Parts: sequence; C-alpha cells; structure tokens
Amino acid sequence: MRSARFRRTRRASAVTLVSALTLTALAACGTSSSNNGGGGSEDAGPSDPTAPLDPKTKVTLTIDCMPPAAKAAELKEWKEDVATFNKTYPNVTIEGRSTPGQCLEPPRFTAMLKAKSQPDVFYTYFTDLPQVLDNDGAADITAYVNEKTVPLLGDIDPDVLASLKQDGKLYGLPTSNYRMGLLINRKLFQQAGLDPDAPPRTWAEVRTAAKKIAGLGQGIAGFGEYSAGNTGGWHFTAQMYSVGGEVVDASGRKAAFNDDLGKQVARNLHAMRWEDDSMGKTQLLKWGDLQKQIATDKLGMFLAAPDDIAYMVQQLGAKYENFGMGPIPGERATLAGGNNYMIKKGISGDKIKAAIAWLNFKNLTVGKGQFDWERTKKDGLPVGVPQPNFWLNDSKAKDDAARVTHATMPVANFKAYMDNPVGGKAEPPKAQEVYKVLDNVMSGILTNKDADIDKLLATAEAQVNQVLAHP
Repeated sequence: MRSARFRRTRRASAVTLVSALTLTALAACGTSSSNNGGGGSEDAGPSDPTAPLDPKTKVTLTIDCMPPAAKAAELKEWKEDVATFNKTYPNVTIEGRSTPGQCLEPPRFTAMLKAKSQPDVFYTYFTDLPQVLDNDGAADITAYVNEKTVPLLGDIDPDVLASLKQDGKLYGLPTSNYRMGLLINRKLFQQAGLDPDAPPRTWAEVRTAAKKIAGLGQGIAGFGEYSAGNTGGWHFTAQMYSVGGEVVDASGRKAAFNDDLGKQVARNLHAMRWEDDSMGKTQLLKWGDLQKQIATDKLGMFLAAPDDIAYMVQQLGAKYENFGMGPIPGERATLAGGNNYMIKKGISGDKIKAAIAWLNFKNLTVGKGQFDWERTKKDGLPVGVPQPNFWLNDSKAKDDAARVTHATMPVANFKAYMDNPVGGKAEPPKAQEVYKVLDNVMSGILTNKDADIDKLLATAEAQVNQVLAHP
C-alpha cells in the first residue's frame, strides 16, 4: 500500500497485539532474502555508493506487497512497471511478494522483523522506524540516496523525509503521505442549509454546523468521532494538534495533554455529544464505522485523511460527488503520517542500489509508476484524491495538473482542503500505547453524560507517563 486507510486498519487490529495503517505474511510478504548477488556484503559494498546502479549489474530483489490477484488493475500496473524498469535494468530480477489480505498486519510484521525474514525491500509506516531499528532490520541508505539516484529528491517534502530519519541517517523512501482534514457529506450540508464549498474552519463552526445537520432528524449525526480500537486516542491527538496543543512534551518522556487545551478539546466534544445531541447515540466507534455512516448519508462530517473518499467509493458503493474536504478546524497543525519502503540490513551494496532505482521509478517520479495518472484513469482506479502528495516546487505543479486533467472525481470538492494547507505534525512516541490510553478519555466523554473530564485527563496523564517512562 499506499493509503492511510490501511494504516488505520492496522491501528484497530493491533489493539489485540499491543495496539494498531498497510501490509505481510511470513510465507508471502515476509520471505527471507539471500545476501548474495552482486556487490558482496553490505559492509564491502560497491566502490562508490553515491553512484547510480550500473545497468549491467545482475541482482535479484524480493519486494514486499505486490498487489494480490484480487486487485487486478493494481497488479496489471505492477507488472507493467517491472517490464518498463527492466528496459533500463535488464539484469535486475524483481520478485514480488503478495498476500491476499492486508499486507502489513502487525503480528506478521513484528514476527518478520524478529526472524529477520523481511524481503530485500519491505513496507512500513513512518511510525514503524523505531521498531525496525530496535530489531536491526533496515539498512542506512543515506550515502545511496542523492539527486543522481533520486533526481527529484529536492522536491520531496523534507518533513516527510524527516519521518524516515534517525540521528541524521535515512532509512527509507516514501510511498504515500497524508494530512488529516475535515471530511464532509455535501448532500447533508445542502439539506441543512450549509455551504458545502465552505466547510467549517473553527471548532465553534463545527459545533454550529453539526447541530444544524443533526436537526434534519432521521438518525442523522452532525459530527462523528472514534473512541475504540486506539482510533479514539489517535483522533484526540489530531484535535489537540489542531488547536495548538501537544500530547507528549518535547522530551518525549512526559504527557502534555492535561492542560487548558486538552480540557477545551474534551469539553467541546462532551458538549456536542450531550448538550447539542449532534454526535449520535451510537458510540465506541472505531475505524470503518464513521465511513459507513457518512457513505449512507447518516453523518455530516468527521476528521479523516483524503484517501477515505476512495475507500468509500470503491468498497462501500458511495459516489465521489457526495464528499468534500476542508482543512482541519483550528488549523494550528494537523496529524500527519504515511507509508514507505525500507531496505533490509545486510544485503549487498548493489542490491541496495537496485532497490533505490526501483523505488525511484515506481514511487518517486512524477508521471511514472504510481504517479502515472493517465494510466490510473484508464485502469478504472481513482484519480483526484489529494494524496499521496509529498511533492514541492515544479514537481508539485506538474503532478497537481495531471491529477486535474485525468481526474475521475470532482476535484473542486477538495478545494478548501488544497487551498488552505495546514502544517503536519508527526504522531507522538509510543503512539499506539498512548492512543490506547486516550481511548479511555474519548469513550468516557462520549458515553457518560456525567463524565469527570478533569479526572479522565489526570488518570490518562499518569498512565501515559508510565508508558513513556519505559524504553
């Protein structure tokens, strides 16, 4: 993958593991790779790691998360890209690994790292970097990545690349990124007398709009939130960021949400749920529940990443025309995340070079690979969702223009989101464990009319401090 949707699915499933976004069966995605094949060991490496791959180099690469047969269009494009890549590098054999289900499933991913059985090129989330490095799983590719090997390197958002670095060293290359915004049901906005081209920009406006939408009756909620499966804590974090707050302090060792801003977020949600009755009576929702509600015209708006729209059309039978997006209310910052590929530590230098050449072609070239929007449209896949979009400068202008030219959806519906970019902020350390604790705050607020907000936050603060105190 490539979408925040899978990232959130992982959040939900990981609660039974440790906590919870896209992909890896040990037998399928996580196949042990050989260290031989050109270039010797990683320590020996090629004579000049900064130089591009010699087209004559002969190596075999195992690569995570090839689309399964059930995704016929995506698999077709994968095979086409391998064939095109081999025109330049005829001696690089690409062996894709796929699994019928979700490729990056938490138990499989963790087991794969511990067994050192990951493919040469393996898929992770931005937040997986500490776990991967703790298991000594990824090669330091700093010397191999430059504007000769990745020509558009200077046009990649540095905040995205920073998510893949530790101690100044680069360990991965991005595939997708997202920044959370406000997803709306345009039909319900119109029925409630609201302008769908001008989604709420403040939390006070959200509250007012939610009351109007809930006033339509028929079980329709104006605004929805999660409170289970770690997704409640995830969204509490997003709301804290949106008003300028923090969840963990700069040291990474202390909770920072039990303050005036944290109480503001909690009290606003409590008021919407119990005073306004604008959030619906069904609570303890997790990822997938709000998508179903808004896709069936039972929900007016909720915080989401843009790729939720494609998911709802492809999987839930909704129509693109029914959705729009605005920036996250408050607009001080928004929660950002994404997905990437890393390269297995210990493989040969030439294999690392081949992996970077493949990732550059497949994921990091405007107009090619995943950014070939003309082909994507012809293959019946969505074009126009404002994600992935980690480009800057001329690359951004070219990619944005191609998305509009080949769009399969009304891109004007996302204008408010695109025209008002909000700075992204990474997830907190030990994010899933922190989110699990903060689920209790969200569920307490949304299921108990008499909830003691100060006590909920104080209890969560103590629990998060315990989580952060342990390495």
